[in-house]
Amino acid sequence: MEVISVNVSLPRIETIDDKEVLTSIFKQPVDGPVMLRSLDFDGDAQGDLDAHGGPDRAAYAYPWEHYAHWSRELGLPQWGPGQFGENLTIAGLSEDEVRIGDEFAIGEAVVMVSQPRTPCFKLAHKMGLPEFPKQFLASGRIGFYLRVAREGVIKAGDPVERVATDPEAFTVRGLSYLRYFDRGNVDGFRRAAEIPALSEGWRQAFAEMARSAARG
Repeated sequence: MEVISVNVSLPRIETIDDKEVLTSIFKQPVDGPVMLRSLDFDGDAQGDLDAHGGPDRAAYAYPWEHYAHWSRELGLPQWGPGQFGENLTIAGLSEDEVRIGDEFAIGEAVVMVSQPRTPCFKLAHKMGLPEFPKQFLASGRIGFYLRVAREGVIKAGDPVERVATDPEAFTVRGLSYLRYFDRGNVDGFRRAAEIPALSEGWRQAFAEMARSAARG
């Protein structure tokens, strides 16, 4: 497992559906080491702090292997790193293997997996495909957000070492499926709402889903 690329961007205005929107989805690879701090990488920032950013979503990682899949699936040339808005393009990890709460040492930093990604209209705009977020979500190839347990420098080529995991924890793919496609799983909702490592927003969402499902 290794870092293929570190990607950053500052917010910029894009016109989407005739509205001006602030977005940082246009990530670009960085040459050399980059400092990962508690809220983001140096040179990076989030355009919408309601949907991105904060300690639970300091960085977003996406598996490099998915690039070839999407190239085949969409019949398009393969893009370079950062196409999906990720800060870290990483080889050797997948949503089926990565679990909520997993900790990874990357370069000088240590990070913890905090939640799956929920794609939005900005990804559709970036891809030029209005229906792509639905396809992206259904595929399970969604990547995952990270909180920072130890700040440090990361660069392309750094090894990625899993230093802590709970084999009973939800995988990233499994938790995303539970939230968006397994609507009647009250026990699953309750269990997910109690995961300490899960981001606060997702824990609250699962708690509300459990209450709603219990009411019928």
